Amino acid sequence: MAQAEGPVKSLSLQSIRNYACHTLALTAFLDQPGDGRVQPRIPAADLSWGLLLGAILRLGSASRLEWLAGFGHRKDLGLDHKFGDDALAYFTERVDPEVIRHRSTLTLKLAKCNKVFEEAAFIGLAIDGTGAGRTTKPPCSLCHPIKDSNDNIIGHNHHIVMVSVVGAGITLPFDVEPCQPGESEYTAGKRLLKRAVSHLGPRFANYVVADAKFATAPFLHTSDQVGLPIVARLKQNLPELAAAVESRFGQQQPKEIFFHGEDRIEVWDGDDFDPWEALDWPTVRVMRYRQHKKDGTVIQADWLTNFSIAKLLTRSFFKLAKSRWEIENQGFNDAKNLYKMEHIQHHHPNSMLVNWLFLLLALMIERLYRLRYLHRGTHPILTAMQLKDFLWLSLRPASADTS
Repeated sequence: MAQAEGPVKSLSLQSIRNYACHTLALTAFLDQPGDGRVQPRIPAADLSWGLLLGAILRLGSASRLEWLAGFGHRKDLGLDHKFGDDALAYFTERVDPEVIRHRSTLTLKLAKCNKVFEEAAFIGLAIDGTGAGRTTKPPCSLCHPIKDSNDNIIGHNHHIVMVSVVGAGITLPFDVEPCQPGESEYTAGKRLLKRAVSHLGPRFANYVVADAKFATAPFLHTSDQVGLPIVARLKQNLPELAAAVESRFGQQQPKEIFFHGEDRIEVWDGDDFDPWEALDWPTVRVMRYRQHKKDGTVIQADWLTNFSIAKLLTRSFFKLAKSRWEIENQGFNDAKNLYKMEHIQHHHPNSMLVNWLFLLLALMIERLYRLRYLHRGTHPILTAMQLKDFLWLSLRPASADTS
């Protein structure tokens, strides 16, 4: 651990704030995060940074953040004023989400200019949906009813679609789109994909990857419209294509066999399958992989794409398909299980959206700081848990503040 001594000694919330403000150029955003309050008493910089540090420290609730702002040595926290959960609620109700979204994508573009993704042959945008924020309180305009077996409403949930940078060596979720009541995830996903590419620019990413529920003609056409090839899971929701794939690949030997880590991979690949009636593609390319694990488990999956074989070799197709799991594991799983994404800090549509967006920006800052900034030279990579623990250990109680 001697190699880690340098960066560990300097770990603090103030050092992360300095990194965010100077390396990631977030100073202007923290001061002006789209605050819509009239005659605010608490500066926006304290509240916006408070939301970011609350997510980095995994506090999960506005009341715990209020406690920290009052308990902690404010210089250590990077705050000038303390605040309560009511101030956070009033603030997040009135912040413009588009300002946060623009800032998050600017951070990604800055990271790309700083060669964060330089080892990646393909940079992907993964799209997926989930539920977040279950409640039994009176519904808001984003609530989806939860019914029991007798069709009685027993609560409400919220559904969102997330987009994340994947396939680039570091997973960076950066935007969410709420699903309106009764709306499908792929419909919300179309809005999200259009906005993400519009903010990032057409040359930032090389492909889109999504699960089978997004393998619909409207969503695939949206990917065409934004100029990105798509890789999507093929399941029985497309029965004619699935049957054609099984009829062909089920009778053939694998096109290639190779190893992915310790797993043996068999792959089939064909680029001349007929599209279904609603899909405006001349042909559909489909890959099947069969993954043999050391314990005897066999995993099989089919994937479709409009990448040509000339632009995407079979092994690369396999890697792009596998990158979809990043949004599941390093996106939703981490955001929910580690960063309390499912907890509703304030049950108001704009407030929930703003809190989700601040959480993703905090996760982006934390990962860029931990995996790229601290890992310079020969220093080993800290885990997210190690970083969080070191940050808590660096804090002093407010009673030590002699100012």
